[in-house]
Amino acid sequence: MIDTHTHVTSCADDPAEVLARARAAGVRRFITIGSSPREMSEAAALVETHPDVYTTAGLHPHHAADWSEAIADEIRARAAHPRCVAIGETGLDWFRDRAPREAQIGAFRAQLAIARELGLPVVIHCRDAEDDCFTHLAAEAPPTVILHCFAATARLDEAIERGWFCSFAGNVTYGSAVDLQDAARRVPDELILLETDAPYLAPVPHRGRPNEPAYVMDTLAFVAGLRGVEPARLADRVESNAARAFSLA
Repeated sequence: MIDTHTHVTSCADDPAEVLARARAAGVRRFITIGSSPREMSEAAALVETHPDVYTTAGLHPHHAADWSEAIADEIRARAAHPRCVAIGETGLDWFRDRAPREAQIGAFRAQLAIARELGLPVVIHCRDAEDDCFTHLAAEAPPTVILHCFAATARLDEAIERGWFCSFAGNVTYGSAVDLQDAARRVPDELILLETDAPYLAPVPHRGRPNEPAYVMDTLAFVAGLRGVEPARLADRVESNAARAFSLA
């Protein structure tokens, strides 16, 4: 199994301990996200000492007001590492609005351009901004789109038609997530991914506690139940999809 989106360096415990627990639970590979200059630096250091860890390079929409050419250059430099496998997470967040919307759109479009320039997939954060996110993604046409922590349930058919990967996090296990669970049933085998987004969104039965990569196995079991398949079969599919989405060796 692979955790396709985690923030290992933001977990409370030492990253080596967090990774060891996940490996013991059956997680073989990890993509730890770089979504700020600090996180990119910490993730890059982790990659050097853990050969089963990959990373990304980008600027989260919450930090979009900090966008600059220097950050763009840093993203390009980080992306040159052979185990930096995507640009992002980037996108739009109209729920928290922690950065001005114009700044978010500017940083988002710039990172989509970098993804096209480098031929890398892009990891998308989209919260309460589906119309604008989808419009810019369709217009900018990055090589591969991963809709992280998928929530655009009303636009699932469009995402499928465009061949975008839909990655489900621990919130799919919540009792109130009926629409999200329906999406997790309906997304085609070839487009489904799973993640933790640790330390956020811990799945049931860990809800209310900090999340960690080991808990992707709980999300796996839940989604496998929704889809009527064995967890091992879904794990193989997720690993295969992740290898294709992120060009993993």
